[in-house]
Amino acid sequence: MAKTPPPTSDSTAMSRQRRRVLYGAIGACLLGLFMIHQSLDDATALPPQPAAAHPPLAGLPTPGASAKPHAPVATAAHPVRLTIPAIGVNAPFTALDLGADGALNAPPPDDTNLVGWYRGGTVPGNRGPALVLGHVDTKTSPAVFWNLSALPAGSKVDIARDDGVTAEFTVDSAEAYPKNKFPDDRVYGATQDAQLRLITCGGTYDHKKNDYTANVVVFAHLTALRAG
Repeated sequence: MAKTPPPTSDSTAMSRQRRRVLYGAIGACLLGLFMIHQSLDDATALPPQPAAAHPPLAGLPTPGASAKPHAPVATAAHPVRLTIPAIGVNAPFTALDLGADGALNAPPPDDTNLVGWYRGGTVPGNRGPALVLGHVDTKTSPAVFWNLSALPAGSKVDIARDDGVTAEFTVDSAEAYPKNKFPDDRVYGATQDAQLRLITCGGTYDHKKNDYTANVVVFAHLTALRAG
């Protein structure tokens, strides 16, 4: 029987157990595909890798810190499009749920320009950490989040919602974590303001496991809500 998705983090934090369910899904099945690296040789370029976490710009709040404006509560809203001009992202959304095994389903594996939103969590622009997942590559080519780890602090991220609101976020940092040391509390923990987490794979590609060795997480906070 399918596990019940966690409650929205607009009103309550995800439990540690359910956060680990999400982490396990991201670590094991988000991008654990027979990817481009299986069909090409070892000289194939990897996605950009941060040598270290990009430091946040001076004056920007760290993840979990209070930020303005205060987000509305519109739990019926859904994100429809993600744009990140700095890395050329302009992609539609698909909704993601937990599968029968309790793991978070990934976006379709062969769509190079699609991102997924965990709809059991926070609506982007509402209070809490909204989770957006995307592939770094597919079986044949780079995908929507190929350049995510190169996204600098201060970059703008827009998420258009189906209630006519566009939530504008500002990037605080882009960080890479080994999959066995993923900081689930930092990524999934409750926040007092509207936050965004953009998540994909990073590090090197392990041909034996058919998976990447790390996850890249971009932390961002809400800076504006616009009509249209």
